[in-house]
Amino acid sequence: MNPTLVAARAGLSRGWIGVITMGDLLVTEREDGTLLRAKAIPNGMLGYLLGKVVNISGQIAFVVAATLLTGAFLFTGLAIGSPGSWLTLAWVLVLGLLATLPLGAVLGSLFPSQRSAGGPMVLLLAGLAAISGIFYPITHLPVFLQWTGQVFPMYWLGLGMRSALLPNAMAAVEIGHSWRHLATFGVLSAWAIAGLVLAPVVLRRMARRESGSNVAARREKAMRR
Repeated sequence: MNPTLVAARAGLSRGWIGVITMGDLLVTEREDGTLLRAKAIPNGMLGYLLGKVVNISGQIAFVVAATLLTGAFLFTGLAIGSPGSWLTLAWVLVLGLLATLPLGAVLGSLFPSQRSAGGPMVLLLAGLAAISGIFYPITHLPVFLQWTGQVFPMYWLGLGMRSALLPNAMAAVEIGHSWRHLATFGVLSAWAIAGLVLAPVVLRRMARRESGSNVAARREKAMRR
């Protein structure tokens, strides 16, 4: 397997799987009453969000470690031997998770049920991945799609992962022929701050619309199905 593809999929797993997992959990726990119980606790929505971010981050970090260890033994061309590569991998992973997981919570709040959430979220993120340089270099896309892809954190997450896992010579196919670490740090940090500020507000507004009767009605409807 081409090491470029290994690195691209590593970036995709952080951006895609984290968002979908967070969105699905939010919809499921709103339906079963978990979110309603969290609302009753002081700062419950912020605590709920941070708890999910930590939980999902731990799961993803385990998968990343297993993938990299397997890749190190099976494939050649991955630049993961130097301390600098591991340091880059660490800060990109942390910032990437902080930038994408709150976004998943915001997206999950837009859907009334788990059934309605799955398909649209997958389609949205698959389309975003297609213009984010995950499957092929973003420089092969029209200029307006390159600019569109760079607005969202998935592109920068993939770029950061490639910079950590691939030889420096591979930067030749990137925009500006550079890994752009400073821009990656800035954009992911901006998305992380925006998400951590916006997501608790959205969750609080959603929780205010929840009640015990709503949860009971959804359970009864699910049992009838």
